Amino acid sequence: MSHRLTILCAGLLAAAAAFAQPTPAAAPQPSAEAGAEAAAGFIKSAQGDVRVLGTDGTGRPARPGDRVLPIDRVSTGPDSGASLVLRDGTTLVMGPESRVDLKQFHFDPTTQEGGILVSLLRGSMRMITGLIGRTQPDAVRVETQTATIGIRGTDFIVTDSGQP
Repeated sequence: MSHRLTILCAGLLAAAAAFAQPTPAAAPQPSAEAGAEAAAGFIKSAQGDVRVLGTDGTGRPARPGDRVLPIDRVSTGPDSGASLVLRDGTTLVMGPESRVDLKQFHFDPTTQEGGILVSLLRGSMRMITGLIGRTQPDAVRVETQTATIGIRGTDFIVTDSGQP
């Protein structure tokens, strides 16, 4: 069976929508943890089995308020979901059995310039863009295993079965 990439209307992912609430541009600060690297954002909510995997290969359970670095992977198990809020106000809502890599995130709050590159490896994700998406839509990209999506809107859902 061939790989399917489906872009759905925002209302079709009801389970993930329960996690999403539009976030004001000035998102709350993530909780402080060890490490000097600047956080890209934080975990807003996590239900079920949600884990954050850093570049050092260690995984940890995700809890609301935990910071997410610009190169972290977030995964959800069956019957699980999570929402992340990035520093520019972008919200990522992950459905069950999803895996998302935050490959690149940079944002200057003074100039409101930045860029986002997210890779959906498996599952479903809703993205509600923040300041970067509103002011520089070309600077926001979502990759799947077979396609790269350039963002022209501010709220969309993408699913990927993870099967080539």
